Amino acid sequence: MHRLRVLLDNFTLMLVAVVIAATVLPAHGMGATFFSWLTTFAITLLFFMHGAKLSRQAIIAGATHWRLHLLVFTFTFILFPVLGWALRPVLQPVLGASLYAGMIYLCALPGTVQSAIAFTSIARGNVPAAVCSASASSIIGIVVTPLLVSLAMPTGSGSVSIMHAIVHISEELLLPFIVGHLMRPWIGTWMDRNRKWLKTVDQSSILLVVYTAFSASVIGGLWQQVPVLDLLTLIVACAVLLAIVLAITTSLSRVLGFNKEDEITIVFCGSKKSLATGVPMAQVLFSASAVGPMLLPLMIFHQVQLMVCAVLAQKYRARGEEPAPMAAH
Repeated sequence: MHRLRVLLDNFTLMLVAVVIAATVLPAHGMGATFFSWLTTFAITLLFFMHGAKLSRQAIIAGATHWRLHLLVFTFTFILFPVLGWALRPVLQPVLGASLYAGMIYLCALPGTVQSAIAFTSIARGNVPAAVCSASASSIIGIVVTPLLVSLAMPTGSGSVSIMHAIVHISEELLLPFIVGHLMRPWIGTWMDRNRKWLKTVDQSSILLVVYTAFSASVIGGLWQQVPVLDLLTLIVACAVLLAIVLAITTSLSRVLGFNKEDEITIVFCGSKKSLATGVPMAQVLFSASAVGPMLLPLMIFHQVQLMVCAVLAQKYRARGEEPAPMAAH
């Protein structure tokens, strides 16, 4: 039962329920307009909270480890897009153009913050470096992800002007993040004391955005474009992509001489993609009818990475050596 709870956590079940709700009862007309405004508010609140939760001490503690951060950013913004592009001859024929475009979008996204730090902590890795690397990845992705999408996305995918996207994403994601972080001296203690309750608000914002996005895509004929066989193929493709990245991140961190704590941080920060950033960013980058197919690969990859990394973190934690002090450099 415990292993089943690891594989299917509450948030995953809620994501599935929201997709079903959007399929059966999609928002349209005035309802769609209302949910669009509510979604904008939810995204602003989500990134304000992310900024307010980020500790200045954690940034300073991890910022000096530049070799680790450079490697993580290389995996996140170079290795993933190169793999997506290199696998095009295999993926596009079996997935179709729309889901393959979603795979490219997945590869262009920044890494996760909360889960990367959580898994690094469970596995006894370098947590300060993980906080710094994962947070910086989210901020860098606000500019880099739209650029990568414009370079790699197949034509006809519904993407919008690159400069418009960067400006809009900066207003909707980066600005609330900065404001939240600047307000941390006044609200940080309250945020830290209420992390469990705020996690519910955090997840609710993502669920709301998913419902709004899938409603528009369902009305646009999403499930006529994506049959069940394509979904099964997509699950396999996401699992294979993650396996390749995990193998490369693990091997290269050892070849370059990083210690075990840094290796753990590199593996968990360099192999994950952010649902929290990817969902609202898709709202800006793509037309309403294209958002659903763009998000399907990300949602599946999100669950696969949680399942695999949960097992991997436990294996790292069970290693025979005594817990070592967290490396600062």
